[in-house]
Amino acid sequence: MARAVRSEHPKVRSAFTGYTAALNQGVCTLRYLYTLAMYLVTPLIVLRLLARGVRYRDYHRRWRERFGFYQGPQVRGSLWVHAVSVGEVNAAEPLIKALRESYPHAPLVITTVTPTGSERVRQLFGDSVFHVYLPYDLPFAVSRFMKRVRPRLAVIVETEIWPNLYFACKRRGIPLMIVNARLSERSLRGYRPLQGLVRSALGCVRQIAAQSRTDAARYRLLGVDPARIVVSGNMKFDMPVPYDAAPAGKELRQQWGRLRPVWIAGSTHEGEELPVLEAHLQVLKRLPDALLLIAPRHPERFKMVENSVRSLGFSVATRSADRVPTAAHQVFVIDAMGELMQFYASADLAFVGGSLVPIGGHNVLEPAALSTPVLVGPHTFNFEEITLTLIREGAGVRLNGAEELGLNVLQLLRDPPRREAMGAKAKIVFDSERGAVQRVMALIDKQLQE
Repeated sequence: MARAVRSEHPKVRSAFTGYTAALNQGVCTLRYLYTLAMYLVTPLIVLRLLARGVRYRDYHRRWRERFGFYQGPQVRGSLWVHAVSVGEVNAAEPLIKALRESYPHAPLVITTVTPTGSERVRQLFGDSVFHVYLPYDLPFAVSRFMKRVRPRLAVIVETEIWPNLYFACKRRGIPLMIVNARLSERSLRGYRPLQGLVRSALGCVRQIAAQSRTDAARYRLLGVDPARIVVSGNMKFDMPVPYDAAPAGKELRQQWGRLRPVWIAGSTHEGEELPVLEAHLQVLKRLPDALLLIAPRHPERFKMVENSVRSLGFSVATRSADRVPTAAHQVFVIDAMGELMQFYASADLAFVGGSLVPIGGHNVLEPAALSTPVLVGPHTFNFEEITLTLIREGAGVRLNGAEELGLNVLQLLRDPPRREAMGAKAKIVFDSERGAVQRVMALIDKQLQE
């Protein structure tokens, strides 16, 4: 109807054309200002890399890749998957393996932003894929990257909206997809000041495979054509559970005492370790042999967390120095990467970090997959749907604040039947939601065939 009106009434058609031109001009202006801002802040970003490199030296290495310069093969017709950090790499693992199986002759290029994400790629795939850091969203860096990688398909895992990168894909005719797509209410509000530019950038995307109906609705609010959005589910439900995680967890329990009360705080951030340690003090008053396992999210904070635990008077062991705690240790700091699953399997219950502070929470599916009851804080917008499902099904508990952590941990540690029931329900939720990777692969196959 609207098309007919525009075509049959010249004045209406002229007004519509003028509006479209003005809109496009506005987007071009926003894009120009965005690119200018990127150039202006790049020195600050480089300084931040240098500062982070003081604590984590990998930030000093391979920095040229962030401007499109790198050593390695110049490939053609690659399948390119971008996963910003460890969580996204873990989510992408089953998809990358499916791509490797379905398209064995296509070069696989994986990009990350963080060194920990890069290390995770190396752990999972070794030399079977080519890894490089994603360049900053500067036109010259993006262009140099595209010329070296020459992707046949671009797949962004979860949500990374880089306008210059997206426009470069469209200009080169590269099908671009966002898979396992999520968009929190917080992110939606953050994009609103640049909604015209974001809408235009998302117009370059061929397909968005959203984690949930809520995520799909938020993408529609950003102006994405509903025909380009499908709800495929969360690929993290399809993550492979290490076959040795459960046996390794049992072996750990044998070493420090099978009947000993043990809880874990996984992927903790600054501002969370102190409440966790205060909660453990509450637990120790009633259960003096209880053990806390604590796994900081970022490697550069390992030593700082260890020092903080020692300064509070706890008897401490670390993974790097002691391998396993003894009966004399009250806190065990997991200062190692890639080992969290076996420790989730060894614990009676798990608090998942990033949720007492407004980080948005981390992957509650990891303990759920191992039948471990889950506790989270109030900030879980990164895993909103999954967390709500676990809580609704009786597999998890949400805390209103840090002051509730100690009491809830103590109650669960003293109630084995409840823990067992929660763990069983967590595993049922995990198993029932699998299948997203298969649905995403069908969408990828369609794009490649077209």
